[in-house]
Amino acid sequence: MSFKTDFQRVAGLGSAKSGAHHWFGERLKAVALIPLTLAFICIVAPLVGSDYANVVAAFQNPIKAIAVILFFLVTFKHLEEGLQVVIEDYVHGKAALLTLLIGTKLFCWAFGLAGVFAVAKIAFGG
Repeated sequence: MSFKTDFQRVAGLGSAKSGAHHWFGERLKAVALIPLTLAFICIVAPLVGSDYANVVAAFQNPIKAIAVILFFLVTFKHLEEGLQVVIEDYVHGKAALLTLLIGTKLFCWAFGLAGVFAVAKIAFGG
């Protein structure tokens, strides 16, 4: 039995002072993804069904390569932060929470860097 008041039970459990920053960062990435997604579609859609030489020629254009690389980086960072919020809200076991957060970070970084590496290899190596 506890003789603490409601205030004493929640004292020190308040804001971590990073919620607004995290929320604003997610919204900023979401807005940045609008033009990046449109650019990605405009760059990649015409290449569907093309031969290797056309794809290499398209990605050797620095503007196109940078736009696609930015798309991959922002998309997977946005995905990582969004999944982190969902996991923190709905997973309550400490071991499961830690495992899922680490797995999510590894997944997003691995696939994001794989996309960046693929575009960079085509852009620089042909």
